[in-house]
Amino acid sequence: MLTAVHQLVWGPAGVGLLAAAGLWLTVQTGWFQLTHLRLWLSKTLGAILTGSPDLGREGEGSISPWQSLCTALGATIGTGSIVGVGAALISGGPGSIFWMWVMALFGMMTSYAENLLGLRYRQQRDGIWQGGPMYYLTAGLGARPGCRTLGRVLAGLFALLCILASFGIGNLSQANAIAASLETVFHLPPLLTGGVLAAATGLILWRGIRGVAAAAEKLVPLMAVFYLLGTLAVVVTHASALPAALGSIWKGAFGWQAAGGGVVGYGMAAAIQWGFMRGSFSSEAGLGSSAIASGSASTREPVQQGMWGIFQVFVSTFLVCTMTALAMLTSGLVDLHTGQMLTLSPAPDLAGEAFSTTFGSLGPVLIAGAVLLFAWSSMLGWSQYGAVCWEYLFGPSSVFAYRLAFLALIVAGANVEFSSAWALSDTFNGLMMLPNLAGLVGLSGEVAAETRAYLHRTKPAFPTKSPALRQSKHSAGRK
Repeated sequence: MLTAVHQLVWGPAGVGLLAAAGLWLTVQTGWFQLTHLRLWLSKTLGAILTGSPDLGREGEGSISPWQSLCTALGATIGTGSIVGVGAALISGGPGSIFWMWVMALFGMMTSYAENLLGLRYRQQRDGIWQGGPMYYLTAGLGARPGCRTLGRVLAGLFALLCILASFGIGNLSQANAIAASLETVFHLPPLLTGGVLAAATGLILWRGIRGVAAAAEKLVPLMAVFYLLGTLAVVVTHASALPAALGSIWKGAFGWQAAGGGVVGYGMAAAIQWGFMRGSFSSEAGLGSSAIASGSASTREPVQQGMWGIFQVFVSTFLVCTMTALAMLTSGLVDLHTGQMLTLSPAPDLAGEAFSTTFGSLGPVLIAGAVLLFAWSSMLGWSQYGAVCWEYLFGPSSVFAYRLAFLALIVAGANVEFSSAWALSDTFNGLMMLPNLAGLVGLSGEVAAETRAYLHRTKPAFPTKSPALRQSKHSAGRK
């Protein structure tokens, strides 16, 4: 039964639903991620490169936009960004990477919408701003005629699923990945790893959202730069194979025959399925989790917070996952003519094998370090997601109980392999899309109206040429 539900959630039905929602929001906003590429890049990457003072500005009861981004990215860029890409290449061939990009393109607008709504409908509780699907389902969707009860039920369902997912995919699986990696490379006992990890996490959780945000803003940039430089070194070392690697991605995406009769990849259907699945899983766009982080940001403009959602997908998929794939493809692990794997290594070991071709015996050590940083940042981000949802359901006075349970599960996850628990938590994670997408689609008119109003205000600097936004008949009053 668990397998059947998991396949339904992360199979063609669930992933197709995510893609359809992303396409709908893309059309509603006039293909904003493409028609206003210069705008969102200037407000995100441009702000980072120029050191905009707004990035680090904290407000009363809120964290800075930079801390909000790092918290969301930390939770998103987990071990799946390394292992998941390897699984896609093994099961879907190089062509799956192309369809991962397509899924991420639509996922950009799903992430945009949930970040925008997360800030727009946030509420202050105990002096701290909190947001997420729970709030825009109750105050947004629930404000529609006849939808009050529906909004509350969906909000409660999302919060419950998020708590369960935080214990599993945000804790057990990450702790086990760290312990297994450190035991393999450094022969560290899992019990020691679990204890140290729980103690370090507990010190951060003691400070609540500010502790998580402060740790994320230091940890996430470090791990991203560290890993991207490593993959870049692998690709540069095998630069002569880069054109063939890119060609295998393009040919494999459509099942085209290569010279000599070989087929790059395992067929178009497998490439699409695995590309879409890994694209949605790696970015978490549409699952609603990043909206929780955006709700605590000091950003005043919902559209600008939405643009950080686009940037989040850009980094997690177009940068991290793409560089992982290119490192594996150029380092000789895959026959670029046929798309067949040339190694018998399982997905978790592919990145280490690719790094070994450049760094020698140091390769697995570097990947172990990347797994540690990626997994721990995911744990910190998900601990905050679960705490906010717990507080929504049970009140602020009981959040300490959630955090104690979270810390206890770190030790358990490091020492015991919870295969069924992983699959179950993965399913809970996927099921979060159902209430969240109901809110996003139901409030898509507000997202389009908010976007249209922002573009009108910034018209002198960033003229809008999108007919879909100019002619949109959807309207919604600003909150």
